[in-house]
Amino acid sequence: MRILVTGAAGFIGQMVVNALAARDVLVLNGAERRISAILAADIAEGPLNALAASHHRVHALPGPLSSPDVLDRIAEDAPDLVIHLAAVVSGQAEADFDLGMAVNLQATIDLINACRRMPKPPVFLFSSSVAVFSCAANDTISEDTLPAPRSSYGTQKLMGELLVRDATRKGFILGRSLRFPTISVRPGAPNKAASSFASGIIREPLAGQDAILPVGRDLRLHLASPDRALAYTLHAAGLAQDSVGGDTTLTLPGVTVTVGTMIDTLARIAGTDVAARIKPAHDPAIEAIVASWPGQILTPRALALGFEPDSDFADLIASHMGRIAAE
Repeated sequence: MRILVTGAAGFIGQMVVNALAARDVLVLNGAERRISAILAADIAEGPLNALAASHHRVHALPGPLSSPDVLDRIAEDAPDLVIHLAAVVSGQAEADFDLGMAVNLQATIDLINACRRMPKPPVFLFSSSVAVFSCAANDTISEDTLPAPRSSYGTQKLMGELLVRDATRKGFILGRSLRFPTISVRPGAPNKAASSFASGIIREPLAGQDAILPVGRDLRLHLASPDRALAYTLHAAGLAQDSVGGDTTLTLPGVTVTVGTMIDTLARIAGTDVAARIKPAHDPAIEAIVASWPGQILTPRALALGFEPDSDFADLIASHMGRIAAE
């Protein structure tokens, strides 16, 4: 089978491409299939070329998803699995409305239309977010809570979910929208996501650098490790469409933890001198966005479908430290 990964130059995208390239087979729609080729798409050409140079089955497709040439190549390639990770992150989507709409919404429309030109509907994984929800006070909600986003990013992701649902109903794709928890700990430089601090307050102190904490210690977060995000993605691809049905959106389980507990866990694992590198600097704009997200989400449907969360926040730190040590 052939696989398309959009946003392949991003951190999670590279993890997905590398994981797929390292295996010969993958369960797709309930049946084991042999992987013949992986098409890695992104606007960042350098990382794509590096992926293609590292794996003989990976082929780079540089350029925006708005490009007719890129969309034609995708339609001609006719992948059996589309993993749509390309996105503008939350803070950036809030600051630049037009960019967020172009990447988070219009590119999804264009990609679904490319799928309509294929001889058979592909399994289509859409990367969504818990930002589709809103809470008055960082509350606990269930996966059945009606979405009511309070950010442009969350709104764009919700519109994408609805498009995936309707395109599945119409038989254009076999869709699964995955509402990922906030991912922590991401390596590398901070990005423009409102939740970037959730990685920064661990990553930077462990690297000997100061980190800015823009929110209060009592704020709760619904988290998953990068390794768990990868596992969720591959597991979702393997689900038989009958088990998903017409309700194509899956809210994924996560670890619920307060920011204060995150800091205390870092101090316990790495030492109080490391945790002391976290410097409070309240940012009302960031806190307003993140505090509107649920602090905990109950996800019985995803659990019943076999999605297993990380055990606790210490595991997330250990996963990051292990990744850094292996580099």
